[in-house]
Amino acid sequence: MSEGFGRVRGETAVEGVDRRSFMAYFSAVGLAGTLLPGVLWAKIQEASTLSKEVLAEAEKVAGLDFTDAEREMMLQGLERNLQAYEALREIPVPNEVPPAVTFDPMLPGRPYPTEVRPFRMSRERGVERPARLEEVAFWPVTKLSELVRTRQVSSVELTEMYLERLEVHGPTLEAVINRTDDLALAQARQADADLARGVYRGPLHGIPWGAKDLLAAEGYPTTWGAQPYADQMLARSATVVERLEEAGAVLVAKLTLGALAMGDYWFGGRTRNPWNLEQGSSGSSAGSAAATVAGLVG
Repeated sequence: MSEGFGRVRGETAVEGVDRRSFMAYFSAVGLAGTLLPGVLWAKIQEASTLSKEVLAEAEKVAGLDFTDAEREMMLQGLERNLQAYEALREIPVPNEVPPAVTFDPMLPGRPYPTEVRPFRMSRERGVERPARLEEVAFWPVTKLSELVRTRQVSSVELTEMYLERLEVHGPTLEAVINRTDDLALAQARQADADLARGVYRGPLHGIPWGAKDLLAAEGYPTTWGAQPYADQMLARSATVVERLEEAGAVLVAKLTLGALAMGDYWFGGRTRNPWNLEQGSSGSSAGSAAATVAGLVG
């Protein structure tokens, strides 16, 4: 058997795999701070293979609980990552080669622009509210923002429409981990009040949006789509969440992602492709993609 991983009847051979590569995988998926990597490493030294059964035994010691599908995803992820590490090590990189830590898009000999110019936002022309508000569910933000800016539609109306669509279609797509209705309506009322006072924060003012549950929002769980973190409460909101709030956007839901940002399965189900419910929507933007495509968020 060659060094590295090899799948045999649901097991993964680990001959020749070093501890550093093994631990690096669990660091990448957010489990480095748990007992699981160390316990699992000790167990596979005894068995020389890594199977779902070995994973299940290690979980008990580490105080974790994964589904059978999540265990299979871990096996596949370890195999892919270690194969990638082996491939990288085959590429010779002399010590004098500096790491690529900067990126400069400027062509040689071209000066950097230094002039400060005012920001001028282009706007959609001739945007009018339809007779049935739900028709705007699939409109781009460029048009939605004009409806709000011109006060043809209030942020509260827009938010209530999207919350209703989340209620109706969210369970089918399994794209929502937690609704944020109270927060959304409070932010929408504030957006409308600001606009009434002549304060317009820009194209996201009053627009409902959904945050993938990789992003922390104060007061709500941040689950990363994985069962061990289903009740995790972080002390503050992610910077992107804070900045969107400052821009006047309205958070209506925390959306799904594959467990630890991989695949289409999360601890509550499987995120669905709105175009084909037999297919999954995968990765860290699984729920974000599904909810946007289905018109559940702006």
